Parts: sequence; structure tokens; C-alpha cells
Amino acid sequence: MTNSFASTDSVKSALSAQKYIASDEIATIVYLAQKLEKPLLTEGPAGVGKTELAKAIAGATGRELIRLQCYEGLDESKALYEWEYSKQLLYTQLLRDKLNDTLGKADSLAEAADRLANEEDIFFSDRFLLQRPLLRAILCDAPTVLLIDEIDRADAEFEAFLLEVLSDFQVSVPELGTLTAKYKPFVVLTSNNTRELSEALKRRCLYLFIDYPSLEEELAVVRLKVPELNPKLARQAVEFVQKLRKTDMRKSPSISETLDWANALVSLNAKNIDKETLEDTISVLLKHEADLQKAKRQIINPPPPPTSRPRPDDFGRFSGN
Repeated sequence: MTNSFASTDSVKSALSAQKYIASDEIATIVYLAQKLEKPLLTEGPAGVGKTELAKAIAGATGRELIRLQCYEGLDESKALYEWEYSKQLLYTQLLRDKLNDTLGKADSLAEAADRLANEEDIFFSDRFLLQRPLLRAILCDAPTVLLIDEIDRADAEFEAFLLEVLSDFQVSVPELGTLTAKYKPFVVLTSNNTRELSEALKRRCLYLFIDYPSLEEELAVVRLKVPELNPKLARQAVEFVQKLRKTDMRKSPSISETLDWANALVSLNAKNIDKETLEDTISVLLKHEADLQKAKRQIINPPPPPTSRPRPDDFGRFSGN
């Protein structure tokens, strides 16, 4: 059974039930995307909860989540459909005797060709059509959530092709004709800003930028997802992560890495985030050697502050002259 969001407040409460804490802005844009039946484009740093938002929407509405993971070189066949040629060949072999019987009754080659053409529908039917994510979302017998993840990793050519699908939610298959969506899916596109998306794509979508959360917002997520962590320790952990993000790192820790660290602290029965604990677990948060060394130099083992040396004229005053 699928549900719809009745208001922005219902979005917040429904997503909260899925353990996703939505801000007023997120709740409003999600509600409008449903109401206006427009795709939702979410941009922001990696690991801030863009993909989790799509999963939470699917869970909150009772819809199946269909995910298309984008990558360089992704083309229409991998996103839409492919013909299962091996299955077609198997059927051909199984029906060979029947085909020979049908074609053997022909008086000429032209008549045999005509008879074979009449049987093409057997071999080009949906039984041999291998549905990829986009076509699955279009042909599904119930409303779905279509997640097009990391669209910025796909080529510009694929993005242009996607514009047609998102405009009409129909696909032309030469052998079968035009296939139109029975139910318009709730589309969520995510982007990590690795390249600029086209204005044409952005015009077709409602836009939502999700940034790293504030201290209190992230603390609320940690308390919700890792309730076993001592509240005092949870605050210390989030404060440390927030401090890391203010440092010039190659890759700042994401929310998911904060949660991994919180779970690690629970597993280690940590009572306090001291220097030894930081040195042993910092690699849960940072995944580049340069970032690890920078954190150890600047935060975990910072150099002592320089001591002020007395000026030459101070010696006379100190000696009483």
C-alpha cells in the first residue's frame, strides 16, 4: 500500500519514523515535489544524506525503491532495457521443428520470408525484454521512487537522454512501440557536484542543496541512529567531527562516517575521547593519509605554543638596573 504526504508536517513526521531528520526546507521541497509531480534534484557534499533521503521517502510512502547508479560510460541500454539474445536463441532452438514445419509449407522463398515475419512477435515480446531501472520504474504496476544516484558521474550525453524520459515518462521500443508509465514515479536525482549539470535538467527539477549539518543537527542524528552512545561522549564526538570539517582536508568526514565512528566508540566501550582513542580510531573518519597526518599534527598532537623570549632591554629591568 502506498501513501502520500498530506502536508510538510506529515513529511517531517513520516521521514522521522524512517530515522531521517528533515529540516523545514527539506520537508517543504519533498512535499512540493510530490504535489507538483516534478523530479527532485539534491546536490551537496558526499555523505550528507542525499541517497538516504530517497530511501526514507520510499519507506515513508510504502513505495518500491528503484535505483539507477550512474557512472562514466553509462548508456541507454544499461539504463533502459536490453534484449535477452541468449534466451531468444534458446527459444529458437526449442521451436526449430515448429519453424521448419511452418516454413517448409511455403512455395517460394518470398512466402517463407513472409511467414517468418508473421512469427516475429514471438521472439520480440516483453518476455525477452530485460528491464533496466528506468524501464522498470515506467512499467511498474504500482507507484515507485526512482533514485538516479550521482547523476554528475554520467556523461552529458546520457543527461540529455534523461531529459526526454523525465519529461514524458515514456519510452519507445522499436519492436514493441511506445511504453508509457502506468504510475508516474517519484524521482530523486543526487549530485556530488563533481561537474556542473545542465540548465535544462535543473529547469525540470525542484532543487535542494543539502550541506553538512550544524552541531545540534548532527548530534540529533547520532542520538537517533546510535542511541547506545553515552550522551556526553556523543557531543564530544560530534564537536570533534565539526572541528575536522573546519580544517582544510582533502575529504571531510561525512555524516555516515560520523555514525561509523560513534558505533566504533560503542564497540570499544570508550568512556572518553582522549588522545589515545583519537589516534586509534581517527582512520574511521579520515580516509586519506595526508588528512590523517594533518589531523594528528594540528588537532591530536598540536605543537606547543611558542614561549615568548625576553627582549634585551628587559634584562636590565629584571636585574634591578
